[in-house]
Amino acid sequence: MRFIGEPHHDGSALYVSDQEPVVGSRVTLWLRAPLAAGVTGVHVRTVHDGEPRYAEAAPDPSRRDVGGYGGTDVWWRAEITAVNPVTPYRFLLHSGGGQAWLTAAGLVTHDVTDAGDFRLVCHQAPPSWMSDAVVYQIFPDRFDRSGLMPDPPDWALPRDWDRDPVIPSGPGTSEQFYGGDLDGIAQRLDHIQGLGADTVYLTPIFPARSNHRYNASTFEHVDPLLGGDEALHRLSGALHARGMRLLGDITTNHCGDTHEWFTAAVSDVNAVEREMFSFDPDTGDYESWWGVKTLPKLNWGSELVRSSMRAVLKKWLGPLDGWRVDVANMTGRRGAEDRTHEVAAMLRAELGPDAAFIAEHNHDASSDLDRDGWHGTMNYGGFTRPVWTWLRGPELDLDHFLGVPGGVPARDGLATLATFRSFASHMSWRSLVHSWQLLDSHDSPRIRTVTGSRERHLLALGLQATLPGTPMVFAGSEFGLTGVNGEHSRTPMPWNRPADQDLATLAAYRELLGLRRAEPALRHGGLRWLHADADCLVFARETYEESILVCVRRAPGAPLHLGVRALGVYNAEDGDVLPGDGPSLRVWRLTR
Repeated sequence: MRFIGEPHHDGSALYVSDQEPVVGSRVTLWLRAPLAAGVTGVHVRTVHDGEPRYAEAAPDPSRRDVGGYGGTDVWWRAEITAVNPVTPYRFLLHSGGGQAWLTAAGLVTHDVTDAGDFRLVCHQAPPSWMSDAVVYQIFPDRFDRSGLMPDPPDWALPRDWDRDPVIPSGPGTSEQFYGGDLDGIAQRLDHIQGLGADTVYLTPIFPARSNHRYNASTFEHVDPLLGGDEALHRLSGALHARGMRLLGDITTNHCGDTHEWFTAAVSDVNAVEREMFSFDPDTGDYESWWGVKTLPKLNWGSELVRSSMRAVLKKWLGPLDGWRVDVANMTGRRGAEDRTHEVAAMLRAELGPDAAFIAEHNHDASSDLDRDGWHGTMNYGGFTRPVWTWLRGPELDLDHFLGVPGGVPARDGLATLATFRSFASHMSWRSLVHSWQLLDSHDSPRIRTVTGSRERHLLALGLQATLPGTPMVFAGSEFGLTGVNGEHSRTPMPWNRPADQDLATLAAYRELLGLRRAEPALRHGGLRWLHADADCLVFARETYEESILVCVRRAPGAPLHLGVRALGVYNAEDGDVLPGDGPSLRVWRLTR
């Protein structure tokens, strides 16, 4: 499958003049059509107040000769108006062969629904710092201790940091206690920053009767086992002094059954907190997350829930620079009630323009994005899953695939690319680039276990470092740690276990994430797919000034003759033939 000769558009600054439009803005769009495509005319179709409108595009001579494109492409230019908070648009292409549509889902010669249209989004833009971020996820109990093992609480099963392996499932999994704390994180900031990360994301830090702390007993103070409020301020201050940021983790869907709101609600049927939960009037039973009674579900129809949670999220801004929201897809949803979009928009507005607000979804998040709420999602569906299927190891034996029964299927590069493009086409470019692209997390198997080798692990890392979106690294994957499920993946960091430190993998993380930090095109450039086959994916990340060409091979194949002129550049530092050796990751900077 070849893509070089296809017309192209995406939502990046190379193709859209205003990255932060407001309702009523006039926005210039460009479509890039190689001469070989034979495009003779272009119209832009926008949807205004639910009704399609057409604007004719014209060739832009300033783009034809500027920047080294050298006449290999025709750049069609049109102006449209952002009439609605989200204005969909697509391109109608005319040629000697007839008509074709170009949407975010790709080029087709048949009519398609509007679901894959490009989108101009006029809602308040995410904080500017988010587009450059590399996020590092930490499970606090397993990262580092600042001193001796603290006295364990009464619910805990004490474990030795370097001698006791994590129990992967069954009794005791949520009670395992290794004693990591926030000051322990603060003493490892050189390591985090040395990877290229500039944003630390902590899983929950509020008191709870578990190591994961998603069953919080209060949102009013930090767990003393982690060092309390003072330790949070110390960590935040140390990060901010380095120009780094800190994100928290909040459960807007539920709290713990020991939470002060819930204990008040169950102790007195007339308590004002009673309305914060959903009780059966006949049995007194209450709604909980997946029927887990330690996690009572919050009732977002309650004004007390709304005011209380707004206060919680805002209280911690300052030490925190934003939030990742646990099970955001379930927040405000219960039976016939669906308040999710309303709640997300309300909470984001409360946080203000400078705080990040990222939603957890482990499947399709597109219906919850671009609605003035979440800035992006944890992109399991559109990134993690396709990477796993393409680069999974031959001996991998998991019983499910991020919740999907049947394990991780083996798929080729064409299916992988189809998944990338399908998910990306159902959200705006803005939501895509602000979503977290993760290889693994505290809720999944480790990428080293999935790939089965350093070689394929680093190919996955190459995709994470070079594709659009925000890389999110789960602490420990840079050492090649393994894990068959989320709990098993929460291995204590191997600071004092040299045998568990894959230093070649660590060096690759530093190099590839450092490359992303160094190259503006990898953070802000558009995405143009150039080639795909079963074992090879080739794409370019482009700004007006430069292109970064990336070739990822999982197996050897024939050399690819892409041609510098076909890429619209004057000079490729290493020539215009991509070698067929593999598995391999190759990155070229193409100058104009």
